[in-house]
Amino acid sequence: MKFSCTKDNIFQGLASVAHLSNKNVNLPILNNVLLRTKAGGVQLTTTNLEIAVHCQARGKVEQEGEFTVPSKLFFDYVNLLPNERVDMEVVGDQLSIICADNKTKMKGMGATEFPLIPPVSEATIFEVDASEFRAALSQTLFSVASNESRPELAGVLFRFKDHLAGPNTLVLATTDSYRLSERVLVMDEVPGVEPTEVIVPARTLQEVGRILGLFRDDVEGPARLKIALGEAQIVFRYGPVEITSRIIDGHYPDYRQIIPRQFKTETTLPREEFLKAIKTASLFSRTGLFDVRLEFDPVSQMLTARSEDVARGENQAVCRTHMQGEGGEVTVNSRYLQEGLNAMDTPDVFVGFNDAMSPCLLRPAGKDGYLYLVMPIKQ
Repeated sequence: MKFSCTKDNIFQGLASVAHLSNKNVNLPILNNVLLRTKAGGVQLTTTNLEIAVHCQARGKVEQEGEFTVPSKLFFDYVNLLPNERVDMEVVGDQLSIICADNKTKMKGMGATEFPLIPPVSEATIFEVDASEFRAALSQTLFSVASNESRPELAGVLFRFKDHLAGPNTLVLATTDSYRLSERVLVMDEVPGVEPTEVIVPARTLQEVGRILGLFRDDVEGPARLKIALGEAQIVFRYGPVEITSRIIDGHYPDYRQIIPRQFKTETTLPREEFLKAIKTASLFSRTGLFDVRLEFDPVSQMLTARSEDVARGENQAVCRTHMQGEGGEVTVNSRYLQEGLNAMDTPDVFVGFNDAMSPCLLRPAGKDGYLYLVMPIKQ
């Protein structure tokens, strides 16, 4: 194997794939990146057996072949090279690298030991706006369950062509049983395809979000993200990068039955002011419980956040609002509330409340497509 490319091209490829490999004692080849030269460049691949990331780097191939080298070492070394042409050639069990006055020989392993990544037999391909998809991940991934005792909750539910949201929509939903996030995205029309849903591991989507972030400032970066569904796998394609992952086998809970459609009390208030009140109250919430009591008072048009801790003292923060309804009180987790408010980007936020035993619903005021639900802490 012998090829040349610019330092920028090989560095961008490594930045896309090297993150996935980790220190695996039982299977050392997983610490390596697979280099496979093809016409027009080199394909870089890493895998942790659940996820595989490929990236195509443009270059001039003089001799086709494949080889693996430690991905972190290779990435760190290339990062320090000058912005010049990089010549690489496999000699014996080493990769020779020459860039300007820099020369090195990096020991590697044969590609035959690298795990085979079977191609996905794609039945359907969907397309969404890449920046919108990245925003949707930031609004949903934080409420994925961290405990994998229920594997389906460790993933994100993808509903393609959702019957409630519309025929050309993709709905992303997450819940850890204490809060729930749902984001609706518009996707390109795919005629002749029935509505379908899959559960994608959160770790896969963290990797997709990281890749989209890498190309965020690239003016030549593609605007669309392609999502292909196979029988038990899902593939995300963005420019030269392709991420293949398994799908979680299981049934996602019917979360929509707990989303309230009507409220006894409704209010809209400035998001930053509400967030500041909750942050202040959280300083005096009970350790481990993070409880804050919200008091809705439609007479005074005020929403009050109260907290009290025997060791720290007590606090009350008042937000003046536009409120209608019966009013009342509910106790919620302040950390969960802050994370939901941080996921919204509108100046004002809508809050819907029924009673102390029912969840509170938050959504960006004047902007459809996202909702966040916080379950009450039962006293």
